Amino acid sequence: MQRFMEERAILLGTYIAENAVTVRAAARRFSISKSTVHTDVSERLKTVDPDLFDRVRAVLDANKAERHIRGGNATKKKYAAQKEQR
Repeated sequence: MQRFMEERAILLGTYIAENAVTVRAAARRFSISKSTVHTDVSERLKTVDPDLFDRVRAVLDANKAERHIRGGNATKKKYAAQKEQR
């Protein structure tokens, strides 16, 4: 079981690093919870593959810095769609 979780952490980390996706997008892609993805790439990956962990951490930090912009764009899109319906 331990080996499976380590392999999953590497798979998730590689996917996030190569595609620069969010934790939610990776969770959807692999059909697992975002909590599992986050645990794998922020805790397990650190001990399994430190270099990959650093690459993933950079992507996650960039996502965190941009999330307020994404939220604002989503809200803007929501109200624009509501306005069109009227």
